[in-house]
Amino acid sequence: MTIKEYIELGKASFGLEMGSTRIKAVLIGEDFAPIASGSHEWENRLENGIWTYHLDDVWQGLQAAYAELKEDVMKKYGVKLTKFASMGFSAMMHGYLAFDKDENQLAQFRTWRNTMTEEAANELTALLGFNIPQRWSIAHLYQAILNKEEHLKDIASINTLAGYVHYKLTGKKVLGIGDASGMFPIDSEINGYNKEMMAKFEEKVAPLGYGWKLSEILPEVLSAGEDAGLLTEEGAKLLDPTGELLPGVPVCPPEGDAGTGMTATNSVAARTGNVSAGTSIFSMVVLEKPLSKVYPEIDMVTTPTGKAVAMVHCNNCTSDINAWAEMFRGMTAAVGKEISYYDALDAIFYSALKGDKDCGGVMTVNYFSGEPVTYLEEGRPLLVRRPDSKFSFENLSRSLVCSAMAALKLGMDILTDKENVPVDTLYGHGGFFKAKGVGQSLMAGALKVPVSVMETAGEGGPWGMAVLASYLVNKAEGETLEAYLTDKVFAASRGETLAPNDEDVKGFEGFIADYVKALEVEKAAVKAY
Repeated sequence: MTIKEYIELGKASFGLEMGSTRIKAVLIGEDFAPIASGSHEWENRLENGIWTYHLDDVWQGLQAAYAELKEDVMKKYGVKLTKFASMGFSAMMHGYLAFDKDENQLAQFRTWRNTMTEEAANELTALLGFNIPQRWSIAHLYQAILNKEEHLKDIASINTLAGYVHYKLTGKKVLGIGDASGMFPIDSEINGYNKEMMAKFEEKVAPLGYGWKLSEILPEVLSAGEDAGLLTEEGAKLLDPTGELLPGVPVCPPEGDAGTGMTATNSVAARTGNVSAGTSIFSMVVLEKPLSKVYPEIDMVTTPTGKAVAMVHCNNCTSDINAWAEMFRGMTAAVGKEISYYDALDAIFYSALKGDKDCGGVMTVNYFSGEPVTYLEEGRPLLVRRPDSKFSFENLSRSLVCSAMAALKLGMDILTDKENVPVDTLYGHGGFFKAKGVGQSLMAGALKVPVSVMETAGEGGPWGMAVLASYLVNKAEGETLEAYLTDKVFAASRGETLAPNDEDVKGFEGFIADYVKALEVEKAAVKAY
């Protein structure tokens, strides 16, 4: 069957992910390879001290990415896109969206990037005996309670971004278990919210008399492969205002970007792990056994099928690199040498390989926003050097790349050094790995573990979401997601693995020692500037 026939017969699966800076849609074919794509750039806003996106921006972005996908299909195959075998939607995890009984939005969408729920997160961690990160939905809800926010009395439902979009397209208030694990702790024995912890929370807030129970306002939890509804007529028009998209498409459970990242790297079985590195950076390691204690730096989430995962999530990764790339573009333009933004990025990454292994004493701290792993509530991008530091473009570049991984390194050391969690290989995906061999080799040295990058890594989450959608309708009876990925999706996949280089390991150890000291400068900058 040709790709054209495959699309015309509605056999292709569609995945869309709403990332921090880009909404991307991917269509996959019979061999799971991407056959078309569309995207839309967007940015979060800092309004009233809150990192947010407007819901109008969400729909405009979804429609723009879908329209570009349709255009790509028509250009490549001469086919009008009207139907799919299956579809799925994912987004940056966690955050807080609250609605009343008439589906009116009650408060600003509070994204993962906000670090304003420390009081709530600390209280809930103590109450539940389980680490509750600041970005989790339950932390935002409880912080609103501590703040006595007016909208609380009117809440009928709360959701993540992926869950909200799924509801508007299908009418179903459901959520994939991986994304749900960022709303409230999951019990992997029942693949649902932890009932004991739920009871503790409801008992805690009952005297406040809000008229709702947490168990009533959270979306239903589903695992990968379970029925999550069909695209409605209204939903089809929301995604494709031209009316060409037909309703009735099976839609898989919506997931967070962590779940799609695990899927996209075949990292859903024990002892596997992956690192997603873009605007934020996080590692996911599937555990063989529970950790010995609660660590505030380690989040406990799940795979799309409910297996326990230790997650190190850092708010800041490539934003500072991106900002320097724009600055260098301005410098070259001033001397009459126009270069593209992507040329500037490549110059930084590839020059990083030529810098001193410890960055020559050039120190950057890449915090655009707060960083919970290092206990910073706000960020100030920082460059500091000693008078005798070797200040060169190569060392600055290497420092920028190393800084993007530094907070992750501090969190991962807890897993590998304190808990002796075995990690055979980490699979990297996201923009950080686009410059071939650079982020990959430096991360192997930083984390002291082999790092693999697959050919599909550039597609990342949207491709992973399309694979989850495919699993919904193409799995054999009783076939697990692990088997589906290993035996079918990745059976013929190719990639490259780079082991840690001893010199890179030693150089990064010197850098990270200075980085920890520089955090005192960062704290002073936040306080003073």
